[in-house]
Amino acid sequence: MVASSRTVKGPRGRRTLLAGVSCAVLVLAPLSGPSPAWAHDSAYAAGVGSPAGAGAWCESTQTTEQLDAAVSDTLRLTGVPGVAVGVWGPHCWYEKAFGVADKATGAPMRTDFYSRIGSETKTFTVTGVLQLVDEGKIGLDDPIAKYVPGVPEGDRITLRQLARMQSGLFPYSADEDFQLALVTDPYRSWTPQELLSYSFRHPLDFPPGEGLEYSNTNTVLLGLVVEKVSGLSLPEYIRQRITEPLGLEHTLFPTDNSFPQPHAQGYTTQTLDDSEAVATDWNPSWGWAAGAMISTLDDLRVWGKAVATGTLLSPATQEQRLQTVTAAPFPPDVGYGLGIFVAQGWIGHNGSLPGYQSLTLYLPQQKTTLVVLLNSDEPAPGIREPSSAFGTAITRVISPDHVFQLEAS
Repeated sequence: MVASSRTVKGPRGRRTLLAGVSCAVLVLAPLSGPSPAWAHDSAYAAGVGSPAGAGAWCESTQTTEQLDAAVSDTLRLTGVPGVAVGVWGPHCWYEKAFGVADKATGAPMRTDFYSRIGSETKTFTVTGVLQLVDEGKIGLDDPIAKYVPGVPEGDRITLRQLARMQSGLFPYSADEDFQLALVTDPYRSWTPQELLSYSFRHPLDFPPGEGLEYSNTNTVLLGLVVEKVSGLSLPEYIRQRITEPLGLEHTLFPTDNSFPQPHAQGYTTQTLDDSEAVATDWNPSWGWAAGAMISTLDDLRVWGKAVATGTLLSPATQEQRLQTVTAAPFPPDVGYGLGIFVAQGWIGHNGSLPGYQSLTLYLPQQKTTLVVLLNSDEPAPGIREPSSAFGTAITRVISPDHVFQLEAS
């Protein structure tokens, strides 16, 4: 889901809201003939770790060529420096990188890079909440006031409403003073309480449960619930209960601006004067439970399927997770569930923060996963979210009956 469309009057004139931890969400058309037992392994291995990240196997050579063209065309259309793309399903295994990771040196993008994943962090935080539900330690219809004091209307706002973006709480990332503080010192370390203070000084945007508004405030509160009930810090909880059980060795929740190598440089125009800056080492703590995490193409391949199918949850809880609500301006086939999107049959989430965007989706009908990692969050003419443009172009090739389209045309 795209961040709020609010705009603010900054010191240098009108500027758009920091997308920050923006959200979004989501096959290969069945091909004839038997599916070989991963006869593509040699092609896959040849691509991993190579500078260009070229590795692909598809039953149809035409599919590979169409994917190459779709990604290359979208790279030019969006103006994004570099992109890494993964498509994995019964009939295709495609991992390739396009463009550059560093504009100054011309170093190529690679498929083995770490990347900041922004709002995809929400899928991990809400999974933690739902695990605690499965353990009987919390209830989705508990009020947030039971766990976190001082929340406006906290006795009326439930954990379910927070996870489904229906609390009505003002998005702290839309507060003008917060935006100014963030772009003035993007290396600053933020606490959850500092973030929430920017939200709580505003009235609710609508009564709890009576609207839908994407708000990082919701997920920060849920992160505090996980910490209070589990007795662990949120990064440690996610490590022990989510990433380690799934073998996600390259997925982490930094507590500062640390960023493992190798990674691409990240480019943004979310600055005081709208000029382009390198945001690679900016501190993501301002996103915390809603957007601070880092991962890789291959780890997100595993996570995309796990979160969409409920690997770490009971079937009943996963069913609740996928009960979505829909509201304008999104199409009727796009809905938000409990920290997850369902769009045109695809299940997943996207992420955006200065310098990086990501998109991780799974299509159950065709058991296919799609991951896109970008080293820019800069919009292009007519394109607000570059990651969504890649999702649309790629799914036109691999799932023509399920073309990912986040916004109404």
